[in-house]
Amino acid sequence: MKKNIHPQYDYVVFRDTSCGETFRIRSTVTSNQTIEWEDGKTYPLIDLDVSSASHPFYTGEQRRVSSEGRVARFQQRFGALKRKTSGQ
Repeated sequence: MKKNIHPQYDYVVFRDTSCGETFRIRSTVTSNQTIEWEDGKTYPLIDLDVSSASHPFYTGEQRRVSSEGRVARFQQRFGALKRKTSGQ
């Protein structure tokens, strides 16, 4: 590998602002904010809007959209139009 061309790869703490969950992983991202972690060391802090701790897909709170209702509304709205044009 070439020297001095790769970004710094070190531990960073990510905080999910919607639920307060924090986790520490290695990353190349940097930040001016810092936080003291459980091990007593200070790490850069990145605030996230959504993570796997709060996203509905991962928490099981995902809403399912009923496509049957949408199809029925479409048929009700445009089905009569199709019958009129095919009948001529």
